[in-house]
Amino acid sequence: MRLKGHKCFDFIYKKGTRFYSSSMVLRVTKANKKLQSKKINSEVNSSIKIAISISNKVSKKSVIRNQLRRLFHHHLSTTFSKVNNEHEIWVFISLKPSCMQNSSSNLLKECDKLLNKAGLTKWQLAQMKIFFTKVVLHRGI
Repeated sequence: MRLKGHKCFDFIYKKGTRFYSSSMVLRVTKANKKLQSKKINSEVNSSIKIAISISNKVSKKSVIRNQLRRLFHHHLSTTFSKVNNEHEIWVFISLKPSCMQNSSSNLLKECDKLLNKAGLTKWQLAQMKIFFTKVVLHRGI
């Protein structure tokens, strides 16, 4: 479920589609498996890999930054727990310093809105899967 490696982050920054809100930025791109090491690919067969960045500008205290990171990881792992997408997707979330003004529930709602905007909810991914199978069947591949 986690995304690692500076090459992966560089790829997401260059090629990813950005979605903005008042307290976070969401970047989404199709995965480039050549950039990840074989160890990481063999450990987890998740169709969505997520990275969360919380800078020192958000909070100087590492305890608070880690709490936010754990909160987002838990929320996103429950959101995408049973999603099986044929195409691997990389998601990068970076929190802005203004996120500290919001409560944790508001941050999670805002994250869900961005995921909807990006087309990454369970329903939308299921629709993408149906669409891709229809296209494949129609083309006779």
